[in-house]
Amino acid sequence: MNKRVEKALNDQIKKEASSSQYYLSMASWAESNGLNGTAKFMYTHSDEERFHMLKLFKFVNERGGRAEVPKLEKPPHEFKSLNNVFESLLEHEIGVTVSINNVVDICLQEKDYTTHNFMQWYVSEQLEEEALARTILDKLNLIGTNAGGMYMFDRDMENSLIHVNNENLDTQ
Repeated sequence: MNKRVEKALNDQIKKEASSSQYYLSMASWAESNGLNGTAKFMYTHSDEERFHMLKLFKFVNERGGRAEVPKLEKPPHEFKSLNNVFESLLEHEIGVTVSINNVVDICLQEKDYTTHNFMQWYVSEQLEEEALARTILDKLNLIGTNAGGMYMFDRDMENSLIHVNNENLDTQ
């Protein structure tokens, strides 16, 4: 495996592992604040991000590279509000998209078309992740501070897990 591509993939492994921890921290905050549906959504997304990391990890090793277990920084654990959680999540996902696009660019520069092809799954996944975060923020903005709306939102978050669970079944 091209060493520059291998380094970029190992950097992305770290970002995906960090994303898993970030979602886990958000799940803990939500659960501690009585938002059990949102917590379940975040726990499931934490698992999804770990799956993304493992998919990269295995790919690097299968291609003759060496995947590295990354050292992770502690994610934030306090949030001002549920809106703040999802604003942070969107900002984080936009950063992951930039990172994935960087990996794709390196693949093209190095003429590693196999890895480029593999990374297209991540490009598509990031489109979905950003769209989901934006949709959730739109809903939260519509609800405002309405307690009944917030209750329904939290319940809907728990029911929105069908997409995440089906995605993991399709790609394993």
